[in-house]
Amino acid sequence: MLELHQFRHSAFCLKVRMVLQAKGLSFRTVEVTPGVGQVAVFRLSGQRQVPVLVDGEQVIADSSAIALHLNRREPDPALIPADPRQAAQVHLLEDWADSTLAMAGRSSLVQAAALDPELRVALLPDDLPDPVRSVMGVIPGGWVSNITELVNQKERTELLASLEQLAASVQASPWLVGDSLTLADIAVAAQLSLLRFPSSAGAALAGKGVPGLSDHPKLQPLFQWRDQLELKLMERTLEEV
Repeated sequence: MLELHQFRHSAFCLKVRMVLQAKGLSFRTVEVTPGVGQVAVFRLSGQRQVPVLVDGEQVIADSSAIALHLNRREPDPALIPADPRQAAQVHLLEDWADSTLAMAGRSSLVQAAALDPELRVALLPDDLPDPVRSVMGVIPGGWVSNITELVNQKERTELLASLEQLAASVQASPWLVGDSLTLADIAVAAQLSLLRFPSSAGAALAGKGVPGLSDHPKLQPLFQWRDQLELKLMERTLEEV
């Protein structure tokens, strides 16, 4: 069986899980503890980052490399269109999601967590000792915020403008490129989880996110699109079982 080494709340790991679900492939997850757990990841893959997929004797790191591997391994449904122009659009959107959107999402979430102790604790690894979790929950939010000024107003405005365009796009069509699910949809949907966590993130995180974005009226169609896409993929997985 395929084995995915991951951080549960990583958007890149969610991206790989969604690709696996889209392909109807059975897999098991291995939760990696940040820091000490990454030593095992290094021994396995020669680098410390997740996601890492083990497929028999093959060990693949990086969400994009894993997605391409799975698309070759299981051609149907194709997540990269055969049409060259559409394929280029998919790769461009995936790259934007994995770089610009990912960086802005992580930075925005760090700031939100700095001000919200419940969110900060919910993001901690499940196997972290309770005393450490308690300490993280009582750190003054203002003190944490002072050392995490990562997103300036200009960047937030640019991010909001891009997300509003995406929201308009998914209202016009359920697919970002062409007339079927592609890797572009999955990459964008996965990174949106950092702005508002989906139900699959668990009860402690579901619905939480970045104030001003997760609750922005113009972005609600975008988050609804993300939730519907993830639900469809989960249902497809259940049908394959």
